[in-house]
Amino acid sequence: MTSASPPTGTGALAKREARLAWTLLAPTIISVSLVVILPLLAIFWISFKPFTLSDLRPPAPVVRESLRGSGDDLRIEYRLRNSSQDIAIDGVTVRDVLPDGVTPIGDVAAPCVLNGKELFCDFGTLEGGQRERIRVPVAVDGDPDAFEDLVEWSEPTVTGSGPSVLTNFEFSLENFARVFDGDEFWGVLWVTLFYTVFGTIGALVMGLFAALLLNKSFQGQGIIRGLYLFPYVAPVIAVAFTWVTLFDPFSGSANALLVQMGLSSEPINFFGERPLALIMVTVFEIWRYFPLSFLFILARMQSIDSSMYEAADMDGASPFQKFWLLSIPQLLGILSVLFLLRFIWTFNKFDDIFLLTGGNAGTRTLTVNVYEQAFAVSNIGAGAAVAVVILMCLIAFSFVFFKFISREEGL
Repeated sequence: MTSASPPTGTGALAKREARLAWTLLAPTIISVSLVVILPLLAIFWISFKPFTLSDLRPPAPVVRESLRGSGDDLRIEYRLRNSSQDIAIDGVTVRDVLPDGVTPIGDVAAPCVLNGKELFCDFGTLEGGQRERIRVPVAVDGDPDAFEDLVEWSEPTVTGSGPSVLTNFEFSLENFARVFDGDEFWGVLWVTLFYTVFGTIGALVMGLFAALLLNKSFQGQGIIRGLYLFPYVAPVIAVAFTWVTLFDPFSGSANALLVQMGLSSEPINFFGERPLALIMVTVFEIWRYFPLSFLFILARMQSIDSSMYEAADMDGASPFQKFWLLSIPQLLGILSVLFLLRFIWTFNKFDDIFLLTGGNAGTRTLTVNVYEQAFAVSNIGAGAAVAVVILMCLIAFSFVFFKFISREEGL
């Protein structure tokens, strides 16, 4: 009886190929983990800690040495303080050797000990915000001013360490409580959803109509396509300030034109009034990013078999019927992918709104809120908590998209 051959993919050769594949993929997987996964884990870690900019450095003892007084009252002073106002530091000691030409002439107060020119102080635990002052009476060989810089440049040796808020294992929900406290978060979330949904749909619709206009060959088609791409390829800082200047209520061309045509009795502050500012940043989002949709949709249109349209013409179908019954079903797949990508990118968008309004006049989105919490308020923990909320929102949207929308489109 002939023995059966092993199933495909389970033989020794297949196993060796699989090991080789994983070996080749290992550098890529490690790189992706370092670049993406580790920062993501760090954000989750920080979001559960009351972490501020001042906590970037762990608490440590800080000492400053200086030569003070004159004559018989000449002394070296060491000013010691805890860099943290809340966290105690253990094992604090100060050790220093007096420079040449400086001679101690008296005793020092406890907990310091002076052995010749060597000073040693053992403070043990330094409470949060605690300050200490050490005075060593000295005499100098010559002009005291000549020794002032010499004393300040000789740095004493300081030891002591305290627990870091960033690395300890104490967690709290204080940051998330601050994020969800009151109506502010829900207002920011509503602004984010309005900006994202209408910006995404508007960019897709505008890109679709632009693709329909340029789907046929005509003279100068390449130039028109290049002009369509200008909003997307132009530097964002340049186009943003152009829009701000164009719609400026005092010197903007748009306001001057509206007033001269009698459409407005007075200049309009497009980027400074609610809810007009939110509408304007959404329009800017549509105008700036519709070229991306235009490129993908046009490429898909040009790959559709023209025989379907020829058959529809023979059946007497109108242009709208051909568009709705033939073009749209062929474009649903690329439209779904574009909607997913544009939704995620717009939800994470920060630079456009920040350059146009700075998040003022009712245009503060979640990403702008991350910046304000982390840097304007110096609360990095709260900023990380908002970033985690953004991630959860995008995960929820992606789940709904792949479970319901993409299934209908066959993705």
